[in-house]
Amino acid sequence: MKSTLTPGKIQHLEALSDERGVIAALAIDQRGSLQKAIGASKGQEATDQMMREFKTAVSKVLTPYASAILLDPQWGLEAAAARHKDAGLLLAYEESGYDNTRDGRRPDLLPRLSALRLKEMGANAVKVLLYYSPFEDPGINDEKHAFVERVGAECVACDIPYFLEFVGYDPEGLSEKSLEYARKKPEIVCRSTQEFSKERYHVDILKVEVPVNLAYARGSSACQGEFAYTKEQVLDEFRKAAGLAAKPFIYLSAGVSNQLFTETLGWAAEAGVNFSGVLCGRATWLDGVPVYAKGGIAALEEWLLKDGVRNIRAVNECLRAARPWYAFYGAGSHKELVAR
Repeated sequence: MKSTLTPGKIQHLEALSDERGVIAALAIDQRGSLQKAIGASKGQEATDQMMREFKTAVSKVLTPYASAILLDPQWGLEAAAARHKDAGLLLAYEESGYDNTRDGRRPDLLPRLSALRLKEMGANAVKVLLYYSPFEDPGINDEKHAFVERVGAECVACDIPYFLEFVGYDPEGLSEKSLEYARKKPEIVCRSTQEFSKERYHVDILKVEVPVNLAYARGSSACQGEFAYTKEQVLDEFRKAAGLAAKPFIYLSAGVSNQLFTETLGWAAEAGVNFSGVLCGRATWLDGVPVYAKGGIAALEEWLLKDGVRNIRAVNECLRAARPWYAFYGAGSHKELVAR
């Protein structure tokens, strides 16, 4: 496959990757959900200072084990400055959550920012999260397509990679944790992957959900009885979704436990899919929230040095099966890609 990446974008992607060309990235761009988690654990509203110091501790302790870190410009810039010197930086461009005043989980961008301004803040890539379902009203999805195109054009203009994270949902209101949604999820992931692989969006890295819910996969440690797919069907769904990706893709952890995420990556490896890494967040550091709430920053750093490092190393071990993002284009190195 021919690459449409510029030398500038390739250089940034190299900064976000490990020595093998795999993206082993840590995510802590959570905002509303992290505020709620800290607030619930402390029994009080999470302050700006709490948000900044939690993110900074995670960045300082864990980025020596990551190729990059994803942060937000609201509370994450101190954490960006505290990251390991070899870790690249992704910055989120979207507002936390989605527009609750209208139907369709429509996105908004952070005010007074642009792809250019994120690059000037030191970002090696712009990341956008989009809630998306191919079963949504066509007019709503057309609005979302234009939104993704607009950000892509900005990233082209300032020569910075574009990471698009699309998270599925059911327009009829099915819970994403339900058996019924588990049965629909493979088609949602496959059709979304196919859509945003189109060149018109100028997405460089697809940040994708796994195409199944392992809680309903027979043979998974998370399956407690009811199942939506056998193991062979799971492996087939992994291959089907990967086959529809026309751009390099990485998996997101989607808030599951470290144990379940590493198990999931094991199934992806068994399926033989050509994923290029991960952007893993809560599966690495979420259990540190109550530690921080009870014992403060010193207790959190102690927990991160032991449990957080163990978690990120467990994910990194699974990345032995990942393939370099530039291999997606048939290249043996980023330099070979530049030379084409």
